[in-house]
Amino acid sequence: MILKMKLFLKVSIFTATLAMPCLVFAQQKMKQINYAEKVNTMIGTKGKGKSPQEMYLEAGFTFPGATYPFGMVQFTPTFFAENKGFVVNQLSGAGCPHMGNFPTLPMNGDLATSPNDMTGYKPDFHMEKAMAGYYKVKLRSSNIDCELSDTKRTGMAQYRFSDTAKHATILIGSGINATKITDAHIEITGPGKCEGWANGGSFCGIKTDYKVYFVAEFDVAPISSGTWKNDKINASSTSESGENSGAWFTFNVPASKFIRYKFALSYVSLANARENLKAENADWNFAAIKNDAIAAWNHYLGKVEASGGNNELTTQFYTHLYHAFVHPSVSSDVNGEYMGADHKVKKAVGFKDYTEFSNWDTYRTTIPLLAMFAPKETGDMMQSLVKFAQQSGGGWPRWVMADIETGIMQGDPTSIVVANAYTYGAKGFDTKGALEVMRKGAEVVGTKSQDELTRPQNDLYLTKGYAQASMSLEYNSADFAIGQFALQSAGDKGLYHKYVQSAQKWKNIYNPDSKWLNSRNPDGSWKYYTYDMREASYKTYFWMVPFNLGKLIDTIGGKAFAEKRLDEYFTRLDADYGQEWYAAGNEPDFQAPWSYNWAGTPYKTQALIRRIFKEQYHNVDNGLPGNDDLGAMGAWYVFAGIGMYPMIPGYAGFSVNSPSFSLIKLHLGTGKTVTITGGSQSKPYVQSLKVNGKVWNSTWIPYSLIKNGGTINYTLSATPNKAWGTKVEPPSFN
Repeated sequence: MILKMKLFLKVSIFTATLAMPCLVFAQQKMKQINYAEKVNTMIGTKGKGKSPQEMYLEAGFTFPGATYPFGMVQFTPTFFAENKGFVVNQLSGAGCPHMGNFPTLPMNGDLATSPNDMTGYKPDFHMEKAMAGYYKVKLRSSNIDCELSDTKRTGMAQYRFSDTAKHATILIGSGINATKITDAHIEITGPGKCEGWANGGSFCGIKTDYKVYFVAEFDVAPISSGTWKNDKINASSTSESGENSGAWFTFNVPASKFIRYKFALSYVSLANARENLKAENADWNFAAIKNDAIAAWNHYLGKVEASGGNNELTTQFYTHLYHAFVHPSVSSDVNGEYMGADHKVKKAVGFKDYTEFSNWDTYRTTIPLLAMFAPKETGDMMQSLVKFAQQSGGGWPRWVMADIETGIMQGDPTSIVVANAYTYGAKGFDTKGALEVMRKGAEVVGTKSQDELTRPQNDLYLTKGYAQASMSLEYNSADFAIGQFALQSAGDKGLYHKYVQSAQKWKNIYNPDSKWLNSRNPDGSWKYYTYDMREASYKTYFWMVPFNLGKLIDTIGGKAFAEKRLDEYFTRLDADYGQEWYAAGNEPDFQAPWSYNWAGTPYKTQALIRRIFKEQYHNVDNGLPGNDDLGAMGAWYVFAGIGMYPMIPGYAGFSVNSPSFSLIKLHLGTGKTVTITGGSQSKPYVQSLKVNGKVWNSTWIPYSLIKNGGTINYTLSATPNKAWGTKVEPPSFN
């Protein structure tokens, strides 16, 4: 008996020992963080103001519904037409009406009157879950539960009707979007199936005449269906065209109370939309679609592990990181076809084609972040831009929607986008072709992308050395980025020196009488210094010499003068475009808080970033200080939160503030990890810093020191160390 007991104990211990790794693995798997659930997609979906202008300036213009990382589909209520139901495409943070195609809305009962433009419905959304890749809302007016998720090119809904519902009708608007449609068509192709197309309407008053193709189907056969146009219902009709049109399907509500709906998009053809649906969403398993979308988001969001902050800070951080990974959006179909910038069908070979480029916004923050964490995808995005330029006249576009260069905003931002992508790690694109496009836009007056000049006023800039002030400053930064790109990608020192020298043309608009940067007339005379600033004041644009702040500060009289000017500027953080203070929600202001690092008072940068967080960003639906602009503001928040900002165009490195989390791990696209320790939510001031174990007394950290892995160790305090970071000057290129 004793012998048997000993043998039993030995076998039990051996078995338990074998089982330990499995148990540990299971526990580790259970502990995996669901970053997607930390995202609150409601942040930025409302505005603070009451007037339309205030709403436009102060709203994040984000969308609450479901999308996939860099996905073609955004399945969501829309800021511009919420009452219309759930649309299939929407940009995150673009501050004027656009897209919002093929809205769908479930209803109880039979269809009694025409939906017309679908604005008459009041679904009364009650949000139940809004996270990355999944959106659940109850339509309180009809007691219908709606769950939405998606793949890269398809979307899926799961509607649950009330226990008392006998009939249900689901609307699909074809001749309806967030603006005005002139060309649309829908056709019912079988029981519970339809397909069609629509044009893109407009964007910020600019016609965007692309086509979006759409196929859709239900998992339940309808008992009746038809179309509508304007105020007329066409029972049993199978097709309709034009504005304010669509199709409707009426069902016997199943015993399960669920009706599922799925669709696919293409910007090429109906055939491609069908193929996208078959390849990415062939079945009716909503849970599988949802789980895959959440897993995709966890893959990207998990590239930054931030811990040690409270729930409010953590939610905001991961929501902003989420916004940074929404766009640009894939535009090529599963077969590789996409609509080129010459409006002809192309085939992407060796890369995926992308669109939705808000380059004036994203060159500052989003593109460095994407290149660091997703270099392959970012390389494909840069290849897409090179192809767009080559197909559209040889010049860079500034702001692309679908296959249209809208020409919105100013400067030559795409040169900076490409240079920033390259210097932060995106290498898989045609760098020779990119440099040729950069040079053509900068050197050849009249270079265009489609119908838009790459560099307006370039004749004046090349002959006189200046253009309209804010535009001229944008060209200065673009020239600097071109010089860096020429050196880094081609080893061309001659071009490097030529363009870095050209970047110094900011000195031509420095007015020694006013000590501001001013526009000039063609004859060289000064305009009044408040004139000619695009979406910001002259006080904002003054600091937009990020590659040579040292010389700028010397020019106005030194660090003490610069510090005083900065102090006055940051009296307020909520200025609108015309006011002479800092505007936290405006891209030209993004880099300004780090200017204190060049003025010899880095402790003021450290305190200011925390003040901006506290006063301007909140975990509520109107919690953004301005338009998110396709992740530009989101990426700004992420960089500020980890304590490092990509200040200088085309030059890889970071201007330091202080991290808000006690432990941050950056899992870079190089396959290496940077570990940042010592951050604090309540203590903003840097007392000391070590980089890779070495004492560091500079407010600049070159990316080369950490891109292959490393450590950054902060010691922070609630009181400033005014001496730290003041002895080693951060870079300035004169």
